Amino acid sequence: MTPPLVAVIATGGTIASRKDATGAARPALTGQDLLDLLPPMDVQLRAVELLAKDSSSLTLADMQTISDAVAVQLADPAVAGVVVLHGTDAMEETALLVELQHGGGRAVVFTGAQFSADSAMPDGPANLADAIRTALDVPGVRLAFGARALPVCGIYKAASDKADAFRLVVPAPPALPRLPQALTRQRVDIVALHPGADDVHFRASMAAGADGIVLAALGSGNASAAIVAAVAEARAADIAVITSSRVPEGVLTPTYGGGGGGHDLVAAGAVHSRVLRPGQARILLAALLANKADARQIAQAFS
Repeated sequence: MTPPLVAVIATGGTIASRKDATGAARPALTGQDLLDLLPPMDVQLRAVELLAKDSSSLTLADMQTISDAVAVQLADPAVAGVVVLHGTDAMEETALLVELQHGGGRAVVFTGAQFSADSAMPDGPANLADAIRTALDVPGVRLAFGARALPVCGIYKAASDKADAFRLVVPAPPALPRLPQALTRQRVDIVALHPGADDVHFRASMAAGADGIVLAALGSGNASAAIVAAVAEARAADIAVITSSRVPEGVLTPTYGGGGGGHDLVAAGAVHSRVLRPGQARILLAALLANKADARQIAQAFS
């Protein structure tokens, strides 16, 4: 029998990086280079050379390019599954976009590395081998990293110096709607808040033409009276506002008042993101806006 075919899309990231003469790690290896490092496996592998970027520099347009490349491979009936090699800084965001646009079918597995290819103990080859096996075994969009396979909804990067880098916000993440329309020119900003934060950064996003704003709020999704007032103005201007949190785990509940709590933000028109943290909340909001979702549909998606 002919071995199954897995397409491996290379986008750069640490897994493809080596240190240059200055000591800086930069993407240097192609997808085929990385496949050549694998032990023999009973599978056909197709290298797709797409990007060579650090994921910290990826734009929403770049993420859409990756999602489109996944769609091309899934359209090939010969492909049993797809693996995406990706930097860890934004892996949770691009993976969620692919889940929203292409989830529910054949396997799409994201992986990468914490340590560059020329480090003393590179973790990329083992992660890649695991991702290929997962792509032949588990349908849907997954993350294969640090010897674990995780759903992509509700994942976050929990460590910058450990091979097992990713965790889930909640043990059983919710299902999300299919949002097939491509991202185009949506601008969604994340505004980080601190205790007593004023509205300077929030209003700067409004002035820059943001279509949506995600608050990286405190606690279970709390801010200040100044932010609550600015949210009300943003909603009056038809700018969508989502409240998430800098707290990494747990369900977020808009409980507190006091002028700037989560309850007050909801009253001002913000939608509480019960599970998704700021990075993934930004992707979901951008996808909802691209699909012309109304206020009710946005609230439903985040609840």
